[in-house]
Amino acid sequence: MVAYLTLDDADLAGKTVIVRVDLNVPMDNNRVTDDTRLRAILPTIRDITKAGGRAVLISHFGRPKGKRDETQSLAPLVQPMADLLGHEVAFAADCIGPDAEKAVAALPAGGVIILENTRFHPGEEKNELDYIAALARLGDLYVNDSFSTAHRAHASTEGLAHVLPAFAGRAMQGELDALNHALEEPERPVMAVVGGAKVSTKLELLGNLVHKVNVLVIAGGMANTFLAAMGHTVGKSLCEREMGETARDILKEAEKAGCEIVLPVDAVVAKEFRANAPSRTIDVDHVAEDEMILDAGPRTIELVERKLAGAKTVVWNGPFGAFELTPFDAATVAVAQEAGRLTRAGKLLSVAGGGDTVAALNHARAADDFSYVSTAGGAFLEWLEGKSLPGVEALRPNTAGKAAAVSA
Repeated sequence: MVAYLTLDDADLAGKTVIVRVDLNVPMDNNRVTDDTRLRAILPTIRDITKAGGRAVLISHFGRPKGKRDETQSLAPLVQPMADLLGHEVAFAADCIGPDAEKAVAALPAGGVIILENTRFHPGEEKNELDYIAALARLGDLYVNDSFSTAHRAHASTEGLAHVLPAFAGRAMQGELDALNHALEEPERPVMAVVGGAKVSTKLELLGNLVHKVNVLVIAGGMANTFLAAMGHTVGKSLCEREMGETARDILKEAEKAGCEIVLPVDAVVAKEFRANAPSRTIDVDHVAEDEMILDAGPRTIELVERKLAGAKTVVWNGPFGAFELTPFDAATVAVAQEAGRLTRAGKLLSVAGGGDTVAALNHARAADDFSYVSTAGGAFLEWLEGKSLPGVEALRPNTAGKAAAVSA
């Protein structure tokens, strides 16, 4: 298992706990349009407050570039957070300094406060020691419950863990456990589905996965680049022709590693990129010069579903086609629903995440059936690429002083 401390290891009673959360949620006219990230942090906050601790929530919002920008204030998040918790949430107009210290000091046992945007100060993204020290003065313990920002070595995501006893929050713990079971200590065979537009943006991902999984399904626009590299005509399809040699190298590396690569064998093509454009289903050998591949075909769906049936673990990142356009969502929907069905039946551990993946699984109404769906974008991809995440590495119990907060 991943060596990190959790809330189960912390003595929270009477402690002021600085909790790094991700409140960078979609907003429209100061109204939260998707509260997924807010709901994810509720278990951590409740565990702290029920134990008699004080929860001091810190987060970034947007990109204010180290300066105060009222359009990127966290103040509009106070009421939505209070509504979800069912009790009052305080707010401080700064995250360091006298105002923040006074507001935190006034917090009663079991209280919750949101501090202003950490990125209003340049020291946040620069991970400056003085800024870290100013944040640390506000609390006794540090809890990171924001996997989505764990790939950033910022003061609130990494720096604080080196100066205060540090623990993973419940959402972070759940994410790390799911990812560990998916690739670090998986039940095999392991299958990965990687879609998306460009091979060039996922070179490190593919390079890592061929050494970690038994079957790698390459889908979406990326598959077109591989098909072209193998001599297929892909017409007007999205394709990075200049990446042909790289694609062939990945295929060779996979063969050496004993990783089976699965590519589309048929496709749904159209001459226009729009919903309900006239389309036809053909072998990948028969794409006309004026056509573009917009989805995988039924034989490909059947092939991928057969591979799923033989897998014990699946990691998913990216759609099979232009899922936002009907009828070019068929492959994404069919395979996602089958993965969900196998998961519900207890035959498959399914972990998905990253950008379009969440939207695609929601579109397929399959997200709730997966074992775990990560809302993290960059952090999830960097984990898939095999990179160390600063915010996770800092939670390992090897920093002086951390043991002081561990329960006897």
